[in-house]
Amino acid sequence: MSTSPRLSFTWATGLAASSLLVLAGCAAWAPPDPVAVIQRAETAMGGGAALNTLRYAGSGTGATFGQAYQPGTSWPKITVSSFSRLVDYRNAALRQDAAVTRAEPAGGGALPLMGLGEQRSTGMLQGAWAWNMVGPAPVASPVALDGRIHDLWTTPHGVLKAALKNKATAGTRTVDGRTYTTLSFTEPGRFEATAYVNAENLVERIDSRQPHPVMGDTDSVIVFSAYRDYAGVKFPGRIRQTMGGSDILDLQVSEVQVNPASDLVAPELVRQFAERVAVEKAAEGIWFLAGGSHNSVLIEMKDHTVLVEAPLYDGRAGAVLAEVRKLVPGKPLRYVVNSHHHFDHAGGLRTAVAEGATLLTSANAKPWWDKTMANANRIRPDALTRSARSASVEGVTGKRTLSDGVRTVEIHEIQGSVHAQGFLMVYLPAEKILIEADAYTPSPPNSPAPAQPNANHVNLVQNIEQNRLTVERILPLHGRMVVLADLMTAVGRK
Repeated sequence: MSTSPRLSFTWATGLAASSLLVLAGCAAWAPPDPVAVIQRAETAMGGGAALNTLRYAGSGTGATFGQAYQPGTSWPKITVSSFSRLVDYRNAALRQDAAVTRAEPAGGGALPLMGLGEQRSTGMLQGAWAWNMVGPAPVASPVALDGRIHDLWTTPHGVLKAALKNKATAGTRTVDGRTYTTLSFTEPGRFEATAYVNAENLVERIDSRQPHPVMGDTDSVIVFSAYRDYAGVKFPGRIRQTMGGSDILDLQVSEVQVNPASDLVAPELVRQFAERVAVEKAAEGIWFLAGGSHNSVLIEMKDHTVLVEAPLYDGRAGAVLAEVRKLVPGKPLRYVVNSHHHFDHAGGLRTAVAEGATLLTSANAKPWWDKTMANANRIRPDALTRSARSASVEGVTGKRTLSDGVRTVEIHEIQGSVHAQGFLMVYLPAEKILIEADAYTPSPPNSPAPAQPNANHVNLVQNIEQNRLTVERILPLHGRMVVLADLMTAVGRK
């Protein structure tokens, strides 16, 4: 009996010691306090409430996102001769100016062909509005909104402000043998992000995911290195970014301004923007659907309709489809023809597929589309995700004919283009109408022929002649309807 108290005491002492070890272990493994992590990083980087605006500039290399020559391959390389970005955290605003040239000949994008000059662009954001400057005129660009919001809040200081605002959770993660403190958060409906803060309390990397009208939820990785001090604010000397698994930017930063003046306000014209579809009857049962930067063409068949092109994003495609239902009530949309896989020409395809349309694309692009259409937009569900439909995709090799016994629609592959592989054009033999995108965009009326014919224009003429198409009119998916003579003048043949 005399040993019982000793045994009890020993057991109790052991239990107490074990409990203390467990508690100590719990304390050691407790997740970091996110607010403290943010505060330490802002102190180290010179951010916080005192940093309202920041401008950085540089040059480097990059790629045109969404303009791959062949579906599923890397984005076409570009040279970035100048780049600047003004970020205004207080007003949720951004301005980006860039001058770029092609670094490889094949692929899309609104750049001059290889060796024929540079493209200059200015893109803006303020709050819930995105726009571009075209000369002195602001032009609404709602399709760019998600990307620019992402760009604003995935700058090194912006991600800390966004993490604080969105009540980030903190943790730790080891990458390539190095341990980082992480801050994870969601900007509702826009993107999800995890920032990696290194041992010096500098933001070194941001992994993020954002909705995309073509690819569904799309991953991005941004890596910051070579931090330098600019008037008490530390900013990286190099910024590298991938999007959808391929490089899109490698910027060498040469200039940083802290708290520069900013007057970024969305113009009233941009705030009031709404998608508008201008309908022009091209022939009986054929309508040219314009009114924006990208056009579509509606073709009425005996018991259904065919839509050539659903571009840009849900908003544009929704407006086009509303017009389709108005023009041809009671007939289902059976097919949507995609001229090619470049994102500006494909951003509304999910919307058309959500309505039950079968996607007709090139056989070359079909495997990529099968995979891409299966990747949902979950961060902000789009029409296809909400419909719960599985996409039906059919590939065209060489030529495909659609016929209802009255009207014939021919779909031809454009061969030998530097713009895209798996490039389709649509020909209506009875009406002698050709529908095409990017192979030829008409110049304004009465424009003189260019000194050097555009290689894409020449290639289109070659394909028309090789396929022995009798074309009288062209319905381009950019620009105005024209007669064949306009194209022939553009290539120096009258």
